[in-house]
Amino acid sequence: MRVPPEFRDRDDTQVAVLDALVGRADDGMTVLELRSGVDATIDEVEEALSALKSAGLIEIEQADGRVRIYPDERVVPDPGEQVDGDPGLLDAIRRRLGL
Repeated sequence: MRVPPEFRDRDDTQVAVLDALVGRADDGMTVLELRSGVDATIDEVEEALSALKSAGLIEIEQADGRVRIYPDERVVPDPGEQVDGDPGLLDAIRRRLGL
């Protein structure tokens, strides 16, 4: 799942972090999980997290000594909503069959 277009006008690392978080919106991610899921240095990930937190696009929760990061609910598209550039199942099947 990808972040809706209105949130994609940010730095590439910020968009990659949001995409990763949206993919795991229910569980959230740790900084280490984000670092392994985003092609960026730890410094770039930290800068992206800081900017996203300032913009109110992520939420950070601490429980049991662990910090988990979640996307803000307005960043997560509805399950049935197709984000531009993200082909639906039927489109993928048609393309695969050459139709």
